[in-house]
Amino acid sequence: MASTDPLLQPYQLKHLTLRNRIMTTSHEPAYPVDGMPKERYRAYHVERARAGVALTMTAGSAAVSRDSPPVFNNILAYRDEVVPWMRALSDECHEHGCAVMIQLTHLGRRTTWNKGDWLPSVSAGPFREPSHRAFPKVVEDWDIARIIEDYADAAQRMQAAGLDGIELECYGHLMDQFCSPLTNTLDAPYGGSFDNRMRFSMDVLDAIRKRVGAGFLVGVRYTADETAPGGICVEDGLEMGRRFRDSGMVDFLNIIRGQIHTDPAMTDVIPIQGMASAPHLDFAGQIRAEIGMPTFHAARIPDVATARHAVASGKLDMVGMTRAHMADPHIVQKIIEGREDDIRPCVGATYCLDRIYGAGEALCIHNAATGRELTMPHNIPAADMHKRVVVVGAGPAGLEAARVAAERGHAVTVFEAAPEPGGQIRLTAQTPRRREMIGIVDWRMAQCAARDVVFHFNTYAEPEDVRALNPDLVIIATGGLPQTAVLEAGNDLVVSSWDILSGDVKPGSNVLIFDDAGDHPALQAAQMIAQTGAQVEIMTPDRSFVPDVMAMNLVPYMRALQDKNVTFTVTYRLRSVTRDGNQLCATIGSDYMALARQAHYDQIVVNHGTLPLDDLYFALKPLSRNLGAVDQGALLAGQPQDRNGGPADGFQLFRIGDAVSSRNTHAAIYDALRLMKDL
Repeated sequence: MASTDPLLQPYQLKHLTLRNRIMTTSHEPAYPVDGMPKERYRAYHVERARAGVALTMTAGSAAVSRDSPPVFNNILAYRDEVVPWMRALSDECHEHGCAVMIQLTHLGRRTTWNKGDWLPSVSAGPFREPSHRAFPKVVEDWDIARIIEDYADAAQRMQAAGLDGIELECYGHLMDQFCSPLTNTLDAPYGGSFDNRMRFSMDVLDAIRKRVGAGFLVGVRYTADETAPGGICVEDGLEMGRRFRDSGMVDFLNIIRGQIHTDPAMTDVIPIQGMASAPHLDFAGQIRAEIGMPTFHAARIPDVATARHAVASGKLDMVGMTRAHMADPHIVQKIIEGREDDIRPCVGATYCLDRIYGAGEALCIHNAATGRELTMPHNIPAADMHKRVVVVGAGPAGLEAARVAAERGHAVTVFEAAPEPGGQIRLTAQTPRRREMIGIVDWRMAQCAARDVVFHFNTYAEPEDVRALNPDLVIIATGGLPQTAVLEAGNDLVVSSWDILSGDVKPGSNVLIFDDAGDHPALQAAQMIAQTGAQVEIMTPDRSFVPDVMAMNLVPYMRALQDKNVTFTVTYRLRSVTRDGNQLCATIGSDYMALARQAHYDQIVVNHGTLPLDDLYFALKPLSRNLGAVDQGALLAGQPQDRNGGPADGFQLFRIGDAVSSRNTHAAIYDALRLMKDL
């Protein structure tokens, strides 16, 4: 029987039939090797194609010119050798019934000159893009002619690779830099009037169509409202849509609202946790209603219910669930099978994008298989032999270990000292803006419940508790406790960021937060304290503060702190603390030179990561068959652990997550997945 689910209805885009209404929009996970989408890149897209997504849009964005160097490890669409790699990706996705497109662009000023060939960046004006810091050369006539041909060349390569179409990036990149009066200072014929500012985009489209013909799909992802004084307004955006439609050269529109030239602007375009879901959906629907073209859109549409509403209400023809598919690539398959409750939720942490903008690779905060499809399974295979597994600790590492072990078919028992699962995640979720993080815990608890994992809460496991279960395998995932004993003197006078977040310690009125961990708890504590009206100083010995929070996640913290009595001090180190009456006297030094100054506060908070809670591990270590040792070669090769050296009748023993060392949620979950998948 045919499904009546709006999301599962096919969509006819010109000559192309898309099997449902769900797509992943263009994004660059930064997996290319030498600018090519090789095996890892292909496996990432094929995983989603195999699970039912209708259209996978690769690259965000593929560079068409050599003076558009890759700042996100972009695909180099200006090289002929891209064709066979894209052909392999396209062919394999097509085998699974999934259409494939690629986004092509010239980054313009949204790059830097000290990458690639060290050519100057170019733009339609001289203004530096704050995010990438390059002062662009203003394009000359010969630059424009060359770049237009580069677009056409790149489009022809993608047609030769067997793709179903391309999408041109017209927001934040060169095409938009021509369209926007905020960035275009050129004279006619490419600057000044609306017609002139649109000319570059139209010339690019015309050159592409002359190369690829009418049978190759071409769309435009464009900002239809820059939401900035003097920029592209809604009326301009509607007129741009009409021009694209009436040209006959554009087959679909992908709607954006806002700008991406700064971190705050980009975070409003691509919202993170604690921000409104689908904030631009109604606007995209307005464009569709008035222009009447096939309309795509994606911006924090993290759940099936919102996606279904977007299509059922006629706001979109194709709905983008891009970050959601990084959390769970099998969304469509689970919808088809009636398993929506089984979908691993995107919690909006945006660890994926923040890593890219920090020159890393896209990784999901709680799906360690994403981007590692060649080595890590999304579906856990059953084990040949079933074992008794004991996990101590129900934080993210312990819950992932329990989940994977249970999916392998093992009998799993979990001990947790606290009354509830979650560990540090539960503490993080105390902050209202980060409440969605609890989804990491809730999903795993549901998975464990479905597989009969036994939990013992309020139980501080002792060695005899573990041994009484006669386990074959013991996983220590006890996490860590805050490390505050980092001062030369006065460690007993400070509190930890956890003390503030948990509510165990009330905020002071004049507070120093000394942070040399550079992660979320410092800013979460600062926000909680500042909201009481207190004066807060955040100090770090580093050259920048909270580097592990990264760009997009920093934005809501700054919006919560900058209008309050909060100051930021970098390159200074808290040396010691003494009591001075009812005040605390802090001695502050520097790693850069010998100096010491004093300042007074009524509360000092130290954020310095955690120290492992490892007593149980070391108590069990001599009883274990492997003496707690990890065969790193086997671990990295995806082979089972079989080290011996301890009692022959002992259990295998491993520790993971912060029980090993202070790291982050992704590291804890990756520890668990890559160890447990082979045990």
